Amino acid sequence: MRTLQFFIDGAWVDPAGPIRRLPVVDPATEEPFAEIALGDAADVDRAVRAARRAFETFSLVSREERLDLLRRILVVYRRRINEMGEAISREMGAPLPFAVSNQAGSGAAHLQTMIRTLEHFAFEELRGSTLVTREPIGVVAMITPWNWPMNQIVCKVAPALAAGCTMVLKPSEIAPMSALLFAEILQEAGVPAGVFNLVNGDGPTVGEALARHEGVDMVSFTGSTRAGVAVAKAAADTIKRVHQELGGKSANILLPDVDLTEAVTRGVAECFGNTGQSCNAPTRMFVPAEREDEAAAIAARAAARFRVGAAPGEGPVLGPVVSEAQFGKIQDLIESGLREGAELVAGGPGRPDGLNRGWFVRPTVFAKVSPEMRIAREEIFGPVLSIVSYENEDEAVRLANDTVYGLAAYVQSADLDRARALSRRLRAGNVYLNDPAWDTGAPFGGYKQSGNGREYAEFGLAEFLEIKGIVGWGAAP
Repeated sequence: MRTLQFFIDGAWVDPAGPIRRLPVVDPATEEPFAEIALGDAADVDRAVRAARRAFETFSLVSREERLDLLRRILVVYRRRINEMGEAISREMGAPLPFAVSNQAGSGAAHLQTMIRTLEHFAFEELRGSTLVTREPIGVVAMITPWNWPMNQIVCKVAPALAAGCTMVLKPSEIAPMSALLFAEILQEAGVPAGVFNLVNGDGPTVGEALARHEGVDMVSFTGSTRAGVAVAKAAADTIKRVHQELGGKSANILLPDVDLTEAVTRGVAECFGNTGQSCNAPTRMFVPAEREDEAAAIAARAAARFRVGAAPGEGPVLGPVVSEAQFGKIQDLIESGLREGAELVAGGPGRPDGLNRGWFVRPTVFAKVSPEMRIAREEIFGPVLSIVSYENEDEAVRLANDTVYGLAAYVQSADLDRARALSRRLRAGNVYLNDPAWDTGAPFGGYKQSGNGREYAEFGLAEFLEIKGIVGWGAAP
């Protein structure tokens, strides 16, 4: 990989100015294993100009040409999927089997879904004498996070390509290696020069320059709500479209009719998936008040079964969290739970026994959590579960909705009709009933401070399109 270069206009190029280096750190060892170059506004400008030139022709290519391109990308991606998993495992700590099957696998899944979507998507319809057509929005700036690098990159790049857009990607500087490999995959698949560009850098420099650039028509951002606010403010002066998928504090409501052992055990596993580093993780578990102690005991047993270890090791369930800063934030929130009177039933502060190096967090469960506690309100982004009790269904809904976030919610019930009815009362962009399989065809995005717009399938494709009405198209001459 050309880690000290950027991919601009179909070629690997050196930064415009003197190289500013940033180490890429393995979170399992706390040791750097690579260096990347950090870009600046000049590099962003060069990439945006390349994307603007490429848009003039790529926006006009046929559906079949775009389908052929996506199919070629998928072929190359599948061939290099083990490399991709290894890169993700090293840069953000995911256990290797999970990194290959889930992390890298999510990219392949989004490519497959977008190919099926593009085969049948209706870009035009005639309404009376007016032709309504959906056209590519233009040059898209993409700013993506470290926690699910390929999921978030591909669910932006694939629909942008399907729409006929060109783009500049700024991946997370914490976990950039998978993005550099993805650029190699696109180059090998024959993406035309300037259609896809990549500039590494930090948010205040490269992210800010992309959001402000007058040559960018849209910003698609995934990350924290705090950073999303900064992106929206930077983009406001040029009235560009801003699409955001931000933070979450998802509720998991266990109704009284569930098999409590099964539902709690499943809920702990969902919360701890990806070491808790998922924006839609069900981190608030709501249980009937009369069964709170029982639920806490089940959750403690479930947490104790999680093995923690270095990503290349033999089958650890939880790898490290991504960085020292993230580790410190999680420790602070765990300590706040203790100070504010929550009952610690599993885990707690510090590293697990025997792990003195690496940013490993003890799988942690709190019970007797009240809604005003920080652990019940703030996004922790680590393997920390809060159990909250409720007296009746109305209170469960009220407490679940009592958050600035609205990305996801979960409902567990033996009565599917009851779960369906409850799902309609939850202010969240996605509601998952009884632990369903992941669906790349479902719209993904949030209410409130969890963002705006949707990703995945035709919902994601539509975000990269402008709607034009050509009045009189069908009128008699």
